[in-house]
Amino acid sequence: MATITIYDQTNKEVGSMDLAPEVFEVPVKPEILHLVVRSQLAAKRSGTHATKTRGMKRGGGAKPWRQKGTGRARAGSTRSPLWRGGGTTFGPQPRDYSFKVNKKVRALALKMALTSKLSEEKLMVVKSIDLPEIKTKLFADVAETLGLYKALIVVKDADNKLLLSARNIPGIKLISADQLNVYDILRHRQVVMLENAAQDLQERLK
Repeated sequence: MATITIYDQTNKEVGSMDLAPEVFEVPVKPEILHLVVRSQLAAKRSGTHATKTRGMKRGGGAKPWRQKGTGRARAGSTRSPLWRGGGTTFGPQPRDYSFKVNKKVRALALKMALTSKLSEEKLMVVKSIDLPEIKTKLFADVAETLGLYKALIVVKDADNKLLLSARNIPGIKLISADQLNVYDILRHRQVVMLENAAQDLQERLK
C-alpha cells in the first residue's frame, strides 16, 4: 500500500494518507486509456456539419437543353454534382460520433490514469485551500507556493469561491471528484487533490 504526504496550502507537510492499491496501483494499459479518451473526445463532437445534396439545392427543375441533337452530353438538372453550384456527392451529414464504453472499463481507465500520475510523482494531496475572498491573485499566490503548473485540482464539492478565483489562471482547472475523468487527468501535468476529495474518490472506486 502506497503512502502519500499531505501538504497544507503553504506547502508544509501536515500528515500522510494511505492510498488503496486497488485504485492507485493498477497495471497501466495504454490501449484502454486510449479507448476511453477517444470515446470522451468523440462524445464532445457536435456532429452538425452538413453539405447539400442535389435534392436539397434550390432550382434545377428545368432540363438545361434537349436530350438529343445538341452534340453536348445529356443533362437533366443544373444542380447535378457535375455542375458548378450543384449539390455535393457523399458529403458530410449530421451524425452522432459517440460510442459506448462499458462502465467497468471507464472505471478501470480512471484507476490507471491515477496510477500513472502517482508513479510519475505528479500526484499531490493538499489538506485544504481556504481563501478569504474571491480573488484571482489570492489563488495565484497559493498555486505558486505549491508549485502548480498546468494542474488539475480535484475538490469534493463545488466551491464557488475557489472556482471563480482559479478560472482565469492559464493551465489550472478545477473539477469535482464525481466529475473526474481520464482525459482531464492525462492532459494536465499535475493532479492536486484536496484530502476529502481523495478520500471520497478512493471509497467510490474501491
